[in-house]
Amino acid sequence: MNTSVNTLTQLDPKVWLLLTPVMLIEIGLLIFCLVKLIRSKGTRYLNKGIWALIIIFVQLIGSILYLVLESGHNDSD
Repeated sequence: MNTSVNTLTQLDPKVWLLLTPVMLIEIGLLIFCLVKLIRSKGTRYLNKGIWALIIIFVQLIGSILYLVLESGHNDSD
């Protein structure tokens, strides 16, 4: 009896219309940050592996933290 799966599949279509753009933006931000991390020569505060874990597992906040804290660091571009 997994009620959370049943509740998720029974969401109103209007809710899905609101959630879809948010999910796409979040996935796009995650991919953008990971690509930026991989292309960078190095990071200022944490090593690349830790940043990758933060970006992936802390989702939106991790991506924003990466962009804010590592924004002025030297990139490979």
